[in-house]
Amino acid sequence: MGKNPETGLSNLEYHVLLALAEGPLYGYAIKNSVAEESSGTLTPRAGTLYRVIARMMSRSFVVESGVKGDVPPSPGLARKYYALTPGGGQALKGEAARLKKAAALAEERLLAHQ
Repeated sequence: MGKNPETGLSNLEYHVLLALAEGPLYGYAIKNSVAEESSGTLTPRAGTLYRVIARMMSRSFVVESGVKGDVPPSPGLARKYYALTPGGGQALKGEAARLKKAAALAEERLLAHQ
């Protein structure tokens, strides 16, 4: 899926930001959140997800973060947590507003044809 020209976010990027709006998450938790919140239409593979996270970090929408609270250690490598930045929050807010307008327009047009 391509990027939205207004916000510069792809559908996957939008869902990653949406997942991080709940608080810091590690990669596998982001993947699960994206799959759940997209009703299974987005199920990114690890390589794709981490490329998207890296791209979002380069745009200052996401940063590596510590985790808040007690989290049991993972078996194997330590988990890297990611968090939404204020700029990422603004991008998410802009895309949410765009989607809301698009949905309202679709409803308006569908009602006109009933």
